[in-house]
Amino acid sequence: MKQLDEQFDEKMITWEERRLIVRSFKHAWAQEAALRNRLTKAEAAIAKLTTRCRGKKRFTTLTEIKTATDEILKRYKVQGLLEVECSETITERHIRPYRDRPARTEQNRKFSVSAQINKTALKDAIHRLGWRVYATNACLESLSLTNAVLAYREQYIAERSFGRLKGQPLSLTPMYLQRDDHATGLIRLLTIGLRVLTLLEFVVRRNLSSDSIAGLYAGNHNRETRRPSAESILAAFKNIDMVIIKQADDTLSHLTPLSLLQQRLLELLDFPATIYTEFIVENNFL
Repeated sequence: MKQLDEQFDEKMITWEERRLIVRSFKHAWAQEAALRNRLTKAEAAIAKLTTRCRGKKRFTTLTEIKTATDEILKRYKVQGLLEVECSETITERHIRPYRDRPARTEQNRKFSVSAQINKTALKDAIHRLGWRVYATNACLESLSLTNAVLAYREQYIAERSFGRLKGQPLSLTPMYLQRDDHATGLIRLLTIGLRVLTLLEFVVRRNLSSDSIAGLYAGNHNRETRRPSAESILAAFKNIDMVIIKQADDTLSHLTPLSLLQQRLLELLDFPATIYTEFIVENNFL
């Protein structure tokens, strides 16, 4: 444990903190694959710099070539991992005088670029991949390293919920409202919907605990999950239909019965099955 302090609103706050340095090999392998893929793309892009083709910009100076290679290294985030060599070859051609044109000498500039991976730098970069630093104020006796890592992996990520406002199902953006009060009202309304989705998802995942549920993935009903999303839970109820037929003084009604999956979801939501069956009885649905 390390004692830390920070001044906030003219008050000194002091606390003890453990910092856990952990490496995920699976995450490191994924990052290494992405890094090698970027290196391959960067090498290919650099090799095409001096290739001539119609409509392509031709470099006239060695400085332009070096600037272009630096932009490629920056774009693929491989600075220091690729060693780039740029060279220029100048050949002269003497042209004899012709009619009213005097004799002259023309220079032909040819550029070449080569890229080679710095193996030492790449090895060091790969060694730094997959590392994470976790912080906690819990002592080792109450929270072991393993449990701390598991707690971080199962942590709630607020950004995921706010991402729902940027697209489906809430679709806050793009916003085509001109008045500020309309925009404020829409944001507040969709925020209520966001809270409902978040609570629905939380309750189902909490009640599932270490169990899993299948049937939520379209096209793969045997696939199981312990962390269903609110969208997939609601989508499981989309095939419910209510049909009402009025004939003279008689009314015929039909409501789709719940499937086993839907009954299971109601149970996970802490809703009794009667919330649906009583609705059928009260409205005399067949």
